[in-house]
Order: sequence, then structure tokens, then C-alpha cells
Amino acid sequence: MTAPHTASSADAPLAGLAGPAGLGSPAGLGGLGGSAGLGGRTALVTGAASGIGRACALRLAAAGAKVRAVDRDAHGLDALADEVVPGTAGAVEPHVLDLTDLDAAETLAAGTDILVNNAGLQLVRPLQNFPPDVFHTVLTVMLEAPFRLIRGALPHMYAQEWGRIVNISSVHGLRASPFKSAYVAAKHGLEGLSKTAALEGAPHGVTSNCVNPGYVRTPLVEAQIADQARTHGIAPERVLTDVLLKDSALKRLVEPGEVAEAVVYLCSPPASFITGTSLVLDGGWTAH
Repeated sequence: MTAPHTASSADAPLAGLAGPAGLGSPAGLGGLGGSAGLGGRTALVTGAASGIGRACALRLAAAGAKVRAVDRDAHGLDALADEVVPGTAGAVEPHVLDLTDLDAAETLAAGTDILVNNAGLQLVRPLQNFPPDVFHTVLTVMLEAPFRLIRGALPHMYAQEWGRIVNISSVHGLRASPFKSAYVAAKHGLEGLSKTAALEGAPHGVTSNCVNPGYVRTPLVEAQIADQARTHGIAPERVLTDVLLKDSALKRLVEPGEVAEAVVYLCSPPASFITGTSLVLDGGWTAH
């Protein structure tokens, strides 16, 4: 799902904060290369038109999966499909869907082997000024929709005794920040949902984990920078150094491809004993 302040595509690099080359490449995390044992698997990725979701969809397809790419941005999904390199082991199948249509989301998840709950949106406001309708929408897209997607996917996963659920959480699933009440509440809820799915799914060969990046180079973060600048009354460049990356030991944004490598690793055979946990990619933020 994409919207103003929603998780979407990787943007042009911000000056001085580009990550090291190659970290998002197929030879990245875990040395999995193009194959992670996902041939013949069906994956569903939400928020797939851009940003982290786009990177996950392309990486899962490269690993051999047939990917149901879900987003409400039809043009973004078309662009994603065009990015699939000829000869890719898997495929990308666009599905235009607004995740506030919960029944449709649950139906689309049927028959899924790998579920990546990624779609998100953000609004930065003090609690007393936070619009209740936006709070409701954030919780619907980022917590209730993942519940419905998991609910739709589990019967098939249980029947075949194999499934992988990866929830794109955040450092804000483990820590709070002021002015982000809806986002923090949704991510903390997603952590609990993921652990519950792990406990219930374990006897059926289903694992469930969270991936918790710090600030990722996406339009969601670009929008946050502008929003925080207005909220704090400071220049946008100071938002990066003084607000967003203040507690990060590594002073750069996470690249979407790095998150995608973590997702594919959690779906691979070497990660089969990992469940009910959170894989943190925060540059040392939570080491404090």
C-alpha cells in the first residue's frame, strides 16, 4: 500500500549518507546468492510498489519465488513488473489492492507459502493533535491487515507443513519516539502478533519473525524528514543528524536491499530454526 507518508520506493541518495556498494546485491546477507531454496514457492509482499516492498519482491523473485506483489499504486506495480530481469528464476505478479479492504486481503493470501507484511504509513504529530481517523487507518493497514493476511495464509501453510511469515517491523517495534503514537503502537502490536504466530505455527512447520530496520532510504523517511522539520522548526538536514540518526552508531540510512536480504535469509533453509524473534538492522541504535 502506498499513500502520502507510506512505505514506498528507494529515492535518490541523500548527500553524504549513501550506504556501501553491493550490500543489497544477490550476494549479500548469508551468501545466499540468487538461490535460497525458494523455487516453486509463492510469496506475497505488501507495499510492493516501492521502497522495502519493491526490494523484497525483486529479491524473492531472484531467489525463485512467484511473488504476488500487492499495493494500491497500480503504476508503481507496473514499473516493478518491468524491473524483473529476463531469465529471473521466479516471477512478479501485480495485485492492485488497498489493504483497508480486509476481506480482500485475507482472500488474496490463500495459497501463500511466504508472507511479507511490509506496507506502512506514518504521520508525525503530538498526541493531542493526532487525527483519530489517521490513527485508525494506521492501525488498520499496519496491524489488522497483517492479522488478516496471516489468517488467510495459514491454512495452506499448515496443510503443507511449511510456511514463512516475515513482518517488516522497525526499531519502533522495540523503542518509542515522541510524536509517532500510531506508528509505534502498530509496530509494537505487530511484534506481539508475530510472536503469537510463531508459537502457534511451530508444530506445523511455520516460522514467524520480524525484521527491524532503523531509518531506511524510502519516501516514507523522506516524508518524515520534512514532517519532523516542520514539527521541530529546524532545517531538514538537521533532522537527519539531530533527530533520526542521533542514537545510531552507524550514521547512514539503511538501504532497502539490505532489508530484502534479511527477509530472504529468514525464508531460507539455514534459518529454519529461527522463529518468534526480531532481526534488528538498526546500526547500533538499540545498543544504548
